[in-house]
Parts: sequence; C-alpha cells; structure tokens
Amino acid sequence: MIKAHLDMRQFDQCFTLYRDLRRESCFLPNNFTFTTLAKSCGLGMAFWEGLGVHCQVLKIGFCLDLYVSTALVDMYAKLGMMGCAGKLFDEMTERSIVSWTALICGYAKSGDLNHARKLFDQMTERKDPVLYNAMIDGYVKLGDMDSARSLFNEMPERNVISWSCMIHGYCNSGDVGSARYLFDVMPGKNLISWNTMIGGYCQNKQPHEALKLFHELQSSMPYEPNDVTIVSILPAIADLGALDLGGWIHQFARRKKLDKATNICTALIDMYAKCGEIEEAKSVFDEMPEKERASWNALINGFAINGCAKEALKMFEEMQSKGVKPNDITMIGVLSACSHGGLVDEGKRWFKAMEDFSLTPKIEHYGCVVDMLGRAGCLEEAETLINSMPYEANGIIMSSLLFACGFSKDVTRAERILKKVVNTEPSIDGNYVLLRNLYAAEKRWRDVEEIKGLMRRNGVKKEVGCSVIEVGNRVSEFVSGDRVHPNWEAVRSVIEQLWMHMRRQSNYSS
Repeated sequence: MIKAHLDMRQFDQCFTLYRDLRRESCFLPNNFTFTTLAKSCGLGMAFWEGLGVHCQVLKIGFCLDLYVSTALVDMYAKLGMMGCAGKLFDEMTERSIVSWTALICGYAKSGDLNHARKLFDQMTERKDPVLYNAMIDGYVKLGDMDSARSLFNEMPERNVISWSCMIHGYCNSGDVGSARYLFDVMPGKNLISWNTMIGGYCQNKQPHEALKLFHELQSSMPYEPNDVTIVSILPAIADLGALDLGGWIHQFARRKKLDKATNICTALIDMYAKCGEIEEAKSVFDEMPEKERASWNALINGFAINGCAKEALKMFEEMQSKGVKPNDITMIGVLSACSHGGLVDEGKRWFKAMEDFSLTPKIEHYGCVVDMLGRAGCLEEAETLINSMPYEANGIIMSSLLFACGFSKDVTRAERILKKVVNTEPSIDGNYVLLRNLYAAEKRWRDVEEIKGLMRRNGVKKEVGCSVIEVGNRVSEFVSGDRVHPNWEAVRSVIEQLWMHMRRQSNYSS
C-alpha cells in the first residue's frame, strides 16, 4: 500500500499510512519500507519527513543496509542537501553503482560540477547512460559545451536523452549549426528531439528554419505534433506573420482537444496579436477556462503592438481587479501601450506606480518611457531621464532617442546622440542613415558624405530590405536585389505587367 501511494505520487499518504501502522498495529518495517519512504521524501520534497525516516532507520538498525543507505543518499541529493548526502555516502561500508550515481547526479543537479566530476573520475565502472546524462546536463546548464561534448563523445552507449540534451545545450549557446548536425546524425529521433530542435530555431530567431523542420515533422514522423510542438512553433509563425498556418495550428489544437490548455492559449494569443488579428487574440483569451499572468501579459502586449492603447490599459485594470499581480513583463506592455498611444501622463503615472507593485524598473522599462517621451517630442525630458537612470544606456535606448530626434528634425541633438551611439553600438546602420537623411533634408551634402565615410570606416553596411509573404501555408522571403528565388521569372513577369498597368492608369488620369 505504501508503494502504491508512491506510484500514484500521493506522498503524504505514504507517511500517514506508515505512522498509522506503527501506532495502531504490530507492523515492523523492513529495508523495502524505508527505501520506499525515502524515495517518497525525495520526490515530494518532504524535508522534515526525510529527517524522520533517517532517524527511524538509525533507531531500528538498517543504517548499514546497502539499499536503505543508497535510498537515503538519493533522498538527500533530491532535497538539495548535498552535505548530508556526501557524509552519508562516506560512512557507507559498501557502495553500489546506484550509490555512486545517486551522489554524482545530486552534485550535478545542484551545479557543483567540480565535486561531481571528481567522483565521476573515481568510478571504476561508468557504463550507465543515466550517469553520463546527468553530467552532460550539468555542463549544459553551466554553458560549458566543450566539457559536455567531451563526455558525450566518450559515452559507451548513448540514448535519445543524451542526444536531445546536447541539441538543447547547443541551441541555448547559440550554436544552432552544431545542434542541427547532431539532430541529423542521431540514430533514433523521437518527438522530444524534434520539439527541441524546432524550439531552438525559434529561440535563435530562425523562424524559416523552424517552419521547414515543422513541415518535415508533419511529412516524415510517425508521431503527431503535441502540445510542446505547438507551443514551440507558434513563436516562429508569429515572427513571420504566417497567419494561415497559425490558423491551421489552432484548428489542429481544437481537434486534439488541446485548445483549452493555458500555455497553448497564451501562445495563440501572442501569435494572433503579432499577426495583426487582435480580435481573434481577444476571442481566444475570453474562451480560456483558466487564465494565468502570462495570458494577461500576452493580450496586453498584443493590444499595445497593435496600437490599441486604451484597450491595453483597460485589460490591465481588469487584470488587477481579478487579483492578478502584474510583473515586469506586464509593465513593459503597459508602458509600450502608453508610448504607442501617445498617453504620456498615463505612462508616467504607471511608471511611478511600479513601486506600489513592489517592482523595480529595469532598463527595458526606462527604454519604454524614453521611447514614449521621444514620440511625444519631449526630447529634453527623455535625455534627462537617460542621464538619471541607474543603468548605463544601451544602444537600443540611444537609438530610440536618435529616431525621436529625426522625427522632430532636431539635428543638433541627433549629432550629439550619434557620437554616443557610435561608441556603444557602432554597427547599427539605421542610426547613420537617420542622421544622413536629416542632413540631406537640409541639403548639407558635405555632412552626408562625411556620414557615408564614417559608415565605411566602421564597416557598417545598410541592411538589405526584405519582405515575407505566405501562400498556401508556405512562407517565401524576397530580398531586395536578390534573384535566386525559384519562381523569380514568374514573379518578374507579373511585376512588369503590373508596372505597365500602373503606367497606363497614370496616363489615363492625367
């Protein structure tokens, strides 16, 4: 019965039953009883119960039992009490591979890779993939992919967890090429592997590759996409504005009865909002059976980026009335809405109110306020705020102020700001182009040439324009001046016909 409660993850019931048996019957526990109770304590993060179990082990006399001692080491490791786990391990008269694995995995999970690696190197028999996977996962979390790859290469037997962990690590470190190489050569993929790689592409701002892999998943996998796949691919759809594919994903989620899951609904809200379908995003939000803070944030940010400032603030007030406490992301959405809606007084008020929510403004919040003041033409106030920030102004904030100078045609301030921007972010082409255009508007051609020279000296090239269009659930990207598109000739022919038609219409109207 104790084991049955454990299998059902009813950890409290394990201890209640054990106490009742000890108090009301002549029940005498054995080593199996204590290994089960110790495992329950570790999985249930039951600190005090774990200490009680250890005391019972000492009292009844099972402290020298290999299985019980190993279970206690594993319990303390899962509770994060590595000092107790290490002390107990050192006192063991007999150790098994499971004992070593429990302690090493505990050190690796807690981030103490030095102790973990020292014990790992002391082991004479290291064939268990669980042990290697724990070490690799520890190095991945620390961002040490060289050590992780070294262990991965020496593994006597790899499983899908080993491959997926390495793929995840490379994606987190930005080395998508290495991640894709491992993904392509791994002998047996499962849905977790596909989801990891798709999510990695989205995480590294490669939505085209994410969509390609998603289409490959649909055509070649024996599995159907699950909730993790949907949450992984929706950001890529949002970045590309692939609304038709996003709608298909929504219908798929409905067919699989996944459309009520909070994380999927939140991802759908974000996708619809970024594709410009804010009413559809609101509809998904309204139909959610349970809303979490991330769901409110997604809709508030969605209203903000679609220029619906008043609606965003209304949702923010409704969020507070429901007892949902805002966080940093919420306030970025609120301040962004005020910025896009020109609600300067409202924005200032909510920026000051962050203290009431026990939130300390971060540099992103200051950036929103600077952008809001710049759009409203309050350049002096924006620059004063930048100088008074408790943070060093980054390139994004300085570029925001620079663009505000361009909008207000304040050439003198723009010149001063550009000098600061060049020192922090010398490679952003838009900053140079903006000041160059201001000079050109005033016919200051010598200054225009000077900006061009500065761009050359700093190795800055103007970013090539591109556009994206979705046709038949396929997304095509067109880059200015590029003729490598497979349907280029057909596209060129249609453009020429349109151009001729426009010229005829122009001649008729004149």
